[in-house]
Amino acid sequence: MARALIAGCGDVGSALGLLLAADGHEVFGLRRRPERLPAPIRPIAGDLADAATLAAIPRDVELVAYTAAADGFDDDAYRRAYVDGVANLLAALRAADAPVRRLLFMSSTAVYAQADGGWVDETSPTEPVGFSGRRLLEGERLVAGSGLRAIVLRLAGIYGPGRTRLIDRVRDGVATCSDGPPHWTNRIHRDDCAGAARHLLTLADPGPLWLGVDDEPADECAVLDWLAARLGAPRPRRVAADPAAARRPQSNKRCSNRALVASGYVLRYPTFRDGYGALVAGSS
Repeated sequence: MARALIAGCGDVGSALGLLLAADGHEVFGLRRRPERLPAPIRPIAGDLADAATLAAIPRDVELVAYTAAADGFDDDAYRRAYVDGVANLLAALRAADAPVRRLLFMSSTAVYAQADGGWVDETSPTEPVGFSGRRLLEGERLVAGSGLRAIVLRLAGIYGPGRTRLIDRVRDGVATCSDGPPHWTNRIHRDDCAGAARHLLTLADPGPLWLGVDDEPADECAVLDWLAARLGAPRPRRVAADPAAARRPQSNKRCSNRALVASGYVLRYPTFRDGYGALVAGSS
């Protein structure tokens, strides 16, 4: 068994930490306010954006997962979370001479700019036009160039406990979707984010890049209609496409998890119906 560090140990990081602890690993969770981390994750106070606070990182960690989330949706917040934070953690690990044998960085499918509804996988080009994708790609490159055995896991839209915005909007009758051709969306349940990360951290010989999505890209309207039927809510209203929005970069792609599944990972929630179905059943 190994010592593991979850850097930026929030919702997804805590779920990962609990899985690793259940496997027998000693798990440390680093975050600015670690008091509420669930046992047996061992709390470490530190701010990834402030290098001076990272001296408490254990010197003998072997498994490291970077699961930090930006604290806002703007370029500065993404730079702090995915560029400065990564650089500071790598420097702290080098200073501690930590014997890291796996470093996993949770990235995002935002690094892809494809908008034609086509399929995307690990070999697809990354040419992000928004600040979020650009900053995430910077973080990926820092990790890849660290000299450590790095793994990048690009996650689609995360949902799960505490992440029920779509359910709430449908239930409240305020959800809408655009008329026209399918608008493809991709997602993954919080528990599968953690499960896939654990799988890759402990896989015998993982490759450096993976997509973390469920089995079924889905048209946005189809997801909303399914939720409405399940909740007994009105069918979401169709609205005309906004010509101004059409001129802005829009995500519209179908992400493939073929590589992850072929590596042996079994999704707990293979489709949005499985994951949202469990959330709706739990909240009703």
